[in-house]
Amino acid sequence: MSSHVTSRVAWPDSLVGTPTVSVIESAIQRQRLSHSVLLHGDDAATVVLVAHAIADRLLNTPESSAYFPPESHPDCFTLRPAGKMRQIGADSTRELISKVQVSGTVSRRKVAIIHECDRMHLSAANIFLKTLEEPPANTTLLLLTSRPYALLPTIRSRMLHFRFPAATTLVEHVGLQPWLDDYQAWLGRLSNGATGKREVADHIFTLYGLVARFTVILDTATSAAWKIEKENLPPELEDDEQVAIETGLANGIRQRLFAELEHATRAFAIPRLTAGETSVRQSHVGTIEALEHNVGLLRLNLNPAAALENFLLCTLRLWAKR
Repeated sequence: MSSHVTSRVAWPDSLVGTPTVSVIESAIQRQRLSHSVLLHGDDAATVVLVAHAIADRLLNTPESSAYFPPESHPDCFTLRPAGKMRQIGADSTRELISKVQVSGTVSRRKVAIIHECDRMHLSAANIFLKTLEEPPANTTLLLLTSRPYALLPTIRSRMLHFRFPAATTLVEHVGLQPWLDDYQAWLGRLSNGATGKREVADHIFTLYGLVARFTVILDTATSAAWKIEKENLPPELEDDEQVAIETGLANGIRQRLFAELEHATRAFAIPRLTAGETSVRQSHVGTIEALEHNVGLLRLNLNPAAALENFLLCTLRLWAKR
């Protein structure tokens, strides 16, 4: 094999120089990176970029016979959810395992990237668990997820974990900040009480206005992200795989928007708690619990608008009764 200088897939800008990246870089250089790594975070795009950066450094070495980007590298294999249920099935898992059992084509190592690994069917997870117990030689398994605790504990316990924050914020890019400002202003009015029918009606009209605007923001953000993502997808993907990717992307953006809503709620309550407004505590705790409950319902396929409406109605009751 010829010796040559290879190009590098860059780490996300927000992660360059961080301790986590330094640990990964050092482990790769010393050939000590675990054979199975769990990469997780709220932003799927960031986690994918990290996986590609790791795969690039493992596969494209001076000993490799040719350079390929990770997405098209003959020794880099991917597994994604597919079908209407967006699951990773047993058959596709067996197929992936059979691929990594074979010696590399242009690299000494092989890399398998499993997207949204939390979508593994139980049968697929059990098959994969056997692979973790007896990993193929010179192979690194990269599992990607935003829900690490949805994995079997027996799988999690056999992997090296790295969590990554979102590389960018959605607030400015999709016009969420004005919405968050209006949400906090609404909380401020609620905290002053709502005694008359007109006040109650105004609060309810504001609530449904927030729901309608949030839906538009979510749709806009999802459409823009999918347009970019679609341009970078491998051409050989099946239609059901593309649908699964688009759905996963939409779910990730939705989770990030609701996370921003949680941050805005805390940012509203904390200064008041610090100032000694002890009556705020119960409303704040109840609001966060209601938000977490409705985010949980989202994972059970509750409509985002319905989840937000239910959350805001709970918020209205909690804050207006103070």
